[in-house]
Amino acid sequence: MTAIPQGRTRRAVLVSALCALAVGLTGCSEDPDAGTNGVGKLTPPQIQAKTQSAAGAVDAVRLSGTVVTSGRTYKLDMRLKADGGTGSVTAEGATFHLLRLGEQLYLKADAAFWKHEEGDDGGDGKGDGGGTDTAAADKLDGKYVKVPTGDPSYRKFSGFTDKDLLLDGLLTLHGSVKTDGHHEQAGTRTIRITGDGGSGGTLDVSLEGEPYPLRLVRGGGAGTLSFSAWGKDFALEEPAKGETVDYGKQLPTS
Repeated sequence: MTAIPQGRTRRAVLVSALCALAVGLTGCSEDPDAGTNGVGKLTPPQIQAKTQSAAGAVDAVRLSGTVVTSGRTYKLDMRLKADGGTGSVTAEGATFHLLRLGEQLYLKADAAFWKHEEGDDGGDGKGDGGGTDTAAADKLDGKYVKVPTGDPSYRKFSGFTDKDLLLDGLLTLHGSVKTDGHHEQAGTRTIRITGDGGSGGTLDVSLEGEPYPLRLVRGGGAGTLSFSAWGKDFALEEPAKGETVDYGKQLPTS
């Protein structure tokens, strides 16, 4: 029998010991995708397609964070599903609540929100910026105001309550899509994909369970959003009549 050189034996023992120590300290595996849903082994375009499909197939989701559009930053905390959504939006220091059931959109805010544009002179010094007067603002304070479908506010805000519209627009990275390693979001392992090295957006996709998107950094500094409560249903109920104001064809603000 050929004897194994003693030095080689010592090296083999040392390597085994170091490997065991590393696994014991970190719980790591040589395969970072071991025990996952396998999405991390797909190509970047396949990962993006998988997460879009998973997000589109689920009934409900919660999203929170910021969206920058038309030069204005909106802070969102919304729960969305196929037939509507509900949650809060903050813009320019004012917070309001949105509720949509089917086609009907409601907006609830305090009197200060409705008086926000009062006294704005629109740059002409005439003070005719279109704000709501104090009496009207007080009447709207804390009420759900029915937003007419033809009002500019409807087009502006209903998108924040539309799950499919929001996700279709948000979950597409722009430019060349590549992977950016394995990461973790809120205790869940993720695979990260980027568009044009991050300038086209960055998306963390869950490696546990369904490949849902968990965190999105939009390209061009256009906001950061977190996604949670995938598939967890919630109730959408029409406000009581005593809590609702119908302003007819157009809201009192311009």
